Amino acid sequence: ELVLKVRIQTPHLRENDFIEIELDRQELTYKELLRVSCHELGVNPEHVQKIRKLPNTMLRKDKDVARLQDFQELELVLTVSDKNLLFRVPTLSEQSGYNKKASELTY
Repeated sequence: ELVLKVRIQTPHLRENDFIEIELDRQELTYKELLRVSCHELGVNPEHVQKIRKLPNTMLRKDKDVARLQDFQELELVLTVSDKNLLFRVPTLSEQSGYNKKASELTY
């Protein structure tokens, strides 16, 4: 797996943390990167204008994605200025890594 750090570009926020995503090295395509990133961040892929490799490189094609290294930082640049309308926070049960059985504590 290739581990990447991804966030939504939001220059007006003080804190804009990255999340880590994993991509199968056998499926390193622009389309798969967009799909996984949008799923993890709760963004509609239709609202992504571009994917930027920080600090200043736009990813455009599969070859660009294939050159990515572990823990590189990426930003999704959205098309609409009011970014609050474009994504939602996933519920706890939708978040990856959530284990319903582990959350039910019995004493």
